[in-house]
Parts: sequence; C-alpha cells; structure tokens
Amino acid sequence: MSSSFGRLFTLTTFGESHGAGIGGIVDGCPSGILLDEAQIQRELDRRRPGSGGLAGTTRRESDTVHLLSGIFEGVTTGTPIAFFIANENQRSKDYSDLAELWRPGHADMGYDKKYGIRDYRGGGRSSGRETAARVAGGAIAQALLATESISISACTVELGGIRASDYGADAPEDAADRPYAAICEEVLPVWDDLVKEIRSAGDTLGGIVRIEARNVPAGLGEPVFDKLDAVLAHALMSVGAVKAVEVGSGMEAARMHGSEHNDAFFPPEKAGEPPRTTTNHAGGILGGISTGGPIILHCAVKPIPSIALPQNSVNRQGEAVTLRVGGRHDICAIPRIVPVLKAMTALTLADMLLRQRRMNAVPEGRA
Repeated sequence: MSSSFGRLFTLTTFGESHGAGIGGIVDGCPSGILLDEAQIQRELDRRRPGSGGLAGTTRRESDTVHLLSGIFEGVTTGTPIAFFIANENQRSKDYSDLAELWRPGHADMGYDKKYGIRDYRGGGRSSGRETAARVAGGAIAQALLATESISISACTVELGGIRASDYGADAPEDAADRPYAAICEEVLPVWDDLVKEIRSAGDTLGGIVRIEARNVPAGLGEPVFDKLDAVLAHALMSVGAVKAVEVGSGMEAARMHGSEHNDAFFPPEKAGEPPRTTTNHAGGILGGISTGGPIILHCAVKPIPSIALPQNSVNRQGEAVTLRVGGRHDICAIPRIVPVLKAMTALTLADMLLRQRRMNAVPEGRA
C-alpha cells in the first residue's frame, strides 16, 4: 500500500479509523523553521470530528497532536518529524453488522478484492479518519512555505448544488472562521436549511471547494510528467471524497475560444517580477510550471456514502442484501475536508519548492 507522498518533502502516514491512532513522519523538511504543536493543532481543530456544525458527525475526538521528533527548541532540526494523534472515541460495535457486507459507495469491495481482508470498523484505512495525518503533515509544509511568504486559503463555494455566489459577494479571507468554511456570509442560512432537510431525509450532500495559493514563485513544476497541475490533481484526488479537480477555468475552458481563454501578458510593476495578467484562466500554471500568479483550484466533493436510508447491496458471498448504515457520520464532508485539501496543496508546493531549490543550486566547485 502506498502511504507516502512527495519526492524531497515527503509525508508517510499510518493508522486506521478504529485503531490506536493516526500518525505520520515528514522527512526532508529543512532545519531552522519555526514550528510547534500549536501551529499543527490549529489546522487539526478545523478537521476534527464534531467540528462540522450542523453537517458534522456526533463522534468526538480532540485530535490532540504529539510531536515525537524532529523539533528542538521550537525549530525544525532537519531530521524526520514524527507525530501521533490518538483515537479516543471509537464505537466499533456500530460496524459489527457490516463485517460481511459491502456498503454502496464505500471501498469495502475493493479492499476485499485487493487484500483478501479488511478492517470493517469505520472503513479502517479507507476512512476519512486517515486525513488527520495529512492535515498535520500539511501544517508542517505550510510552515516551510511561510518562509517564502507563500500562503494557501480554502473555502466552500457550493453545497448540495446551491452556489454561494447566488447569495452574496466573495469574502474568502474570512472563510476559515465561518460555518461550512463558506466563501460568503449570506449563504449560511440557506445551507443550514438544506442540511436540516437532508438530515431529516436520512441522506447526505456533496459540494465544491475552492483553493487559492498566493505568492507562489514562477518556475515551480516539471514540464512533462510532473507538471505542477498534474501533481496537484494527484494530491487532491488522493483524498477519498474528491471526484474531480479543476485548474483555473477548468471545464469551462472547453467552451471558450482561444482569444477568450488566453491570459494576456502586461509588463510587471517592478523589474524582475513575472509579467502581469488581468485574467487568470490558466489558474497560475502554464506548461505545468507556475507563472507567479495565484494558483486557483476547485475540487468536487461527493456526498458521504454512509446514509440512513435502506440500500441494495451484496455480501462477500455475492448474495443480495438490504442494509442501513449505522454509526456516526457527517451529512457532508464539507467543511471538514477543506483543511485536508489545503494540506495536500501545501505538501505539493513544499515538495516542488525544494525540487526547484535543488535544481537551482550551484554545483560545488562551479561559480
């Protein structure tokens, strides 16, 4: 099982939904970067169970992170950074009836076919619980990116087919402190009503998350197989609930003319800076390489597959069954998936930043 991400800045994670806990190791982080548990905890608090408001699960976890290595006197030492997050509120008995059944929309069947065994308690390794380690690793990546003034924000622009833009003006800078990580305030009561309706019906919702990375220097990314947009798509699509990723104008690009889609260049405001553009249909990436403009991404998040309605399925013997999924589940992966997507973007950019630094390094003995 591939549980590592990155080439130079790498994150390897471990743990299951109902095991002892979740953890990971970040390797390749440079020394001398300010980092403490509080920085990581702030990101984890946005993802932890119980933080989803009306759309959230009733499972309660503190998601308290413990740094085990790689930090001394508040700075990174350049050695592997290990961390651990204990599972505190498991109720494995909720899943005992599902040991021999394959839940629609879940990875149960795939895991059985691949490994011949699976941890059915909350989905085991395929549970969204594993994303806690991604968020912790991403927080470390953000500490590295901050040394270059690179910032990443993420917000929800659509929930259950209702677009925030139909209700108010964009204010993404405050999204992290709003319910649903909403891009605007005005849409909140509409989304609240929708979530209440869907919860009463025993169903679930999907949505769309927007990610923006600013101050990314021009030149990050490789021109062929490791294009920056390709690696970002890989990173974001590796999150279980994500079914599509758009860069810049995304699917809308197929409906535009070249004269509309091209972002015209204008002289930079300061010498040495990348040229300016008045549009950003490319989403800050051309030819797989960052342009210096804002990197704009949208992720389509599917509805939570664990629903309270009866569903047709089969068991491991291939016999027809009807099941209802018990346990404690979110109505929507939003807003808890938002910091996860932010983290995967940070991990990608941190890795690409180090790869570019290595390429730009002057070989020993050469001026």
